[in-house]
Parts: sequence; C-alpha cells; structure tokens
Amino acid sequence: MSTITSITAVPFNVSPKTNWFFILIQMSDGTHAWGEASLNGWETALQTATQLHGQPLIGMTAEAAIAQVRPSPILPGGLVSNAVLSALAQALWTIRAEQEAMPLHAMLAPLQRKAISVYANINRATVDRTPAGFAATAKRAAAAGFSGFKAAPFDGVTPSLCANGEARQMIQHGIDCLYAIRDAIGPDARLMVDCHWRFDEQSALDVLDQLQAVGLHWFECPLAETYGNWDPLRRIKAHANEQNVLIAAAETQVGVHAFEMQIREKLLDVIMPDIKYCGGPAHMLAIAEMAAANDVLFAPHNPTGPICTVASLHVACVASKAHMLELQFEESPLYEELAGPQYPKLDKGKYQVPNRTGLGVKPDRQLLDAHPFRPVPFGIETLLAV
Repeated sequence: MSTITSITAVPFNVSPKTNWFFILIQMSDGTHAWGEASLNGWETALQTATQLHGQPLIGMTAEAAIAQVRPSPILPGGLVSNAVLSALAQALWTIRAEQEAMPLHAMLAPLQRKAISVYANINRATVDRTPAGFAATAKRAAAAGFSGFKAAPFDGVTPSLCANGEARQMIQHGIDCLYAIRDAIGPDARLMVDCHWRFDEQSALDVLDQLQAVGLHWFECPLAETYGNWDPLRRIKAHANEQNVLIAAAETQVGVHAFEMQIREKLLDVIMPDIKYCGGPAHMLAIAEMAAANDVLFAPHNPTGPICTVASLHVACVASKAHMLELQFEESPLYEELAGPQYPKLDKGKYQVPNRTGLGVKPDRQLLDAHPFRPVPFGIETLLAV
C-alpha cells in the first residue's frame, strides 16, 4: 500500500511580475505528481499553507488524502488555503490515475470530447499598453492559430475612481484598445474583455454601451461577485444580454456551494471556475455539471501555468458541456520549456486531451530549480478589497 512520503512547495519565477506555484507530492512506491496553486504575490503565504495543510496527509494513501482535502470559502486561510487544497487535490487525483495506469480524465468520468477550443488571453504578453500594442499582440495570437482573444485593458481603474469620476480617461483608453483589437482580428473572431472587478455599476453599464460596436462575446468580472453586488450584477447581465453579450465571472469562488449560489441567483451566463482555487478536478467537474443543468456555459479560468492548463483540459473533456478554455498567450518562453514535448499542441484552435497515464505532462524539476522564487507584485485579486 503506497503512502505519501513528502509534500513540497516549489515556486517558479516566470517574469518580473509573475511567479507560478507548484506542489509536488511523492509516494512511497515512487509515484509522484504535481498540482498548481499560483496566486501572484502570495507565495510566502502559500508555502506556509502547504506545510499547514500538507503535513497531516503524510503517511496517508492518495485515496484517503483526497477525502481530507476539502475546500471551503469560510476557511480562515481564505483563498491561499483553498489554492493549496486545490493543488493537493490535483496532485492526488493524478497519483490515483497513475496508480490505476489510466489518464486523469478516465478517473473522473467518461470522455465526452477529445478536444476543446482554446482562446488566447493576450493581456500579459502586451507590454506596450496602447491600442497599437494590444493590436500587435492580437495579430501574433491569430497567426499562432487562435480564433478567440481576451484582454484586460482597463489599467488603473478601480470602483472608487469610477464613483468619483476620476477613471474616465483610463476607461476611454481601455475602450480604444478593444476597438483596436477588433480591427486587428476581424469581425468574426470571438473577443472577450476581463474587467477584473474594476467598475461600479454605472461605469459597467456605460462601458457596455460604448463597446456595443466591438461585438464582445463576453464581459468578464465587471463587479466583485459578493452578496451586496448581486442586484447590480443582475442589472448588468440584463443590459449585456440585450446587446447579445454574455456575462462571465466567478474565477475566485471556492467550492461547489459558492457556484451553486451564483447559478441559482442567475448572476452569470458563463461560469469560470479555476482549478487552482475551486477545489480541484472533482469539484470543478461537479460545478461544470451544475452549470450544464442550468443552461450556464462552463469556461475554465486558466491564466497561469501548464499544470493548471492540462488539469483543466482533462476536466473540460469529460464535462457534459464545455465552452472554451483560457490560455495565457506568450507571457514567457518558460511556459513551453516547462510544459515539455508532451504538452498538447494547438490544432485548429483546439487542444486535444492527453491520453497518457496521469496528467500526461510533468514539469522539468531542474528547470523549476533554475528559476526560484522572486518577489512580484500582488495579483489583481487584491482589487476585491478596494
């Protein structure tokens, strides 16, 4: 009977503004697997949480440990703890799959599709934050084979600046960037905008009106999905739907119940669980099935590293319905190096699910060790406190 012998936190510096955070679980039979818990700027807290949540699992079987890894939105450790628990779940499910000599997706449910559409998040690749800069990145992504594109061009905007009128110029700049992207990708490609919870209700409504000619596919995270914003979110959704635009959100929600509330309250058209935060593969699949039963689209949030990408791909290919999977485009050449030769290749805008044992990819440990943790700015999640 194989048991857990060690659980190790491995932060990986990708760029001056990004770390990815991986967790390695090793078993007594030599099996090992990785999970991803990236939460930019919180690596020191993630390391502490890895020890806190990982130590009690030492000596357990993978199956027994999975039963102990339970996400909860009311954990005192908040999103940090839930990121670690989600990464542990990713690794533990992968270990179970390897022990059974089957792909991760086969451990979860019968295969529903062999591939899923992937869209390019062009935000971090766009260093030149001008309309021309965004357009240039979009053209590179189109040349790489993508037909869906997402950007987050509303730099510096916050709800408080919207409320006092100081955000107007920054909002107009973001609108100009989105029009430039549309011109670059043509009229038929899908274009999404991630607002990163930067608006108040009136600003979100105004921006939707000003972007009507852009032909957005979805309008993502206009407001934080907190209880006090539920009525405003419903009004924003109604306004967007009148323009044939979808509202997408919920990337930082934790656990099946939190998503159930978002769906039940009819706040969203597209639900975006992140396998790094929602609780891991089994929880993400349960969320996807709940979405399908309620005519809500399932589109995994995935702006970080290759472990998260491939784990999300396994879930998306067994879910009853799956819309699109996000990919962070061209943030760093280290993505491809770390992913290795077995990483899926983009084919006609889609990724095919790996059919190899376990996750199907394993990062290069020497490469991980060659790019250790460096301090980086906090991620956009901190805007929720603004």
